[in-house]
Amino acid sequence: MKEIGVYIHIPFCKQKCLYCDFVSFENKEQMQKEYVEALKKEIENWKVNNKDYVTRTIYIGGGTPSYIDSKYIIEVLKSVGNAESITIEVNPGTITKQKLIDYKDTGINRLSIGLQSSKDELLKQIGRIHSYQDFLQTYNLAREIGFDNINVDLMIGLPNQNIQDIKKTLEEICKINPEHISVYSLIIEEGTPIQRLINNGELKLLDEELERQMYWYVKNYLELNGYRHYEISNFAKPGFESKHNLDCWNQKEYIGFGIAAHSYIEGKRFGNITNIEQYIQNCKNNDFDKNGIIEETQNKSQMMNEYMILGLRKIDGISIQKFENKFNENPIMIYKKELQKLHEEKLVIIDGDIIKLSNKGLDFANIVWEEFV
Repeated sequence: MKEIGVYIHIPFCKQKCLYCDFVSFENKEQMQKEYVEALKKEIENWKVNNKDYVTRTIYIGGGTPSYIDSKYIIEVLKSVGNAESITIEVNPGTITKQKLIDYKDTGINRLSIGLQSSKDELLKQIGRIHSYQDFLQTYNLAREIGFDNINVDLMIGLPNQNIQDIKKTLEEICKINPEHISVYSLIIEEGTPIQRLINNGELKLLDEELERQMYWYVKNYLELNGYRHYEISNFAKPGFESKHNLDCWNQKEYIGFGIAAHSYIEGKRFGNITNIEQYIQNCKNNDFDKNGIIEETQNKSQMMNEYMILGLRKIDGISIQKFENKFNENPIMIYKKELQKLHEEKLVIIDGDIIKLSNKGLDFANIVWEEFV
């Protein structure tokens, strides 16, 4: 049996955040039941045709999975079956004690809570529907129910954010001691409301140097408080790294269900269509092939390039031996010119069996990855 990760996309939100460009919708509550029925049909069809796979991890993302009735989450997970690690994204302001009990009872053993900042003014500015107190209530409820593996999402580089805001948020979060913390820099995506606010001069982006100072402050603070920096944006207490995401960064296979969900199987990258009405109709008609769009069929060279890019996201970097075991090639020889250039520019370190980003490389990771595109 081959192991696979499963991603399930729940595209419903109470309210979209101003920076969000994910495929998700507010005001489509009437479609939730139909969508879940379609999801279950897609999952069952895949299982019938892929009996040689066993599910290792499940990740339920969105949108806001915690916005929909927990009975739908239970139904979807029954269709998928059991897994070693099952994560669901939850947002304060959409969660209840009963939902958390239902999640626990159905086998979910990891929560990812979207906080972003402990400063209410910043939350309001980026369109979040909750306050810091709402987050604390959600977090404490989860602990009460028995969740012992919780991630908290934070953001840096927000307009009007400063180092003191970051310091206060980190102090508050480390006090409650979650097992995992993800820290993302704000990225301004095309067509988002926050882009329009910035273009209109209503909000101002932080300069890059201040954003980098925030990143290093976060890194140093969390490491001093017992969190291991294991991927560019992720920190975990030992043993609590995200299994689902690590498998993706290690180029393991995964299948995505639902609109806009992406998959990677046998060197093929493909994604589902983004039109929710069409997706539901295709599932009703058993036309599952119409939902998938193949984006890339990789040859060996492309697979190796991607392995380098994904592997260099990890702080521990890439094992030369593991690369050789996978591809029967030595990455030092394959990428001699690229690695020499990056090493001379002090962006990567080559140490024994390991190729990894230097501290400077962490700040200029995009430049490093471009060498392998």
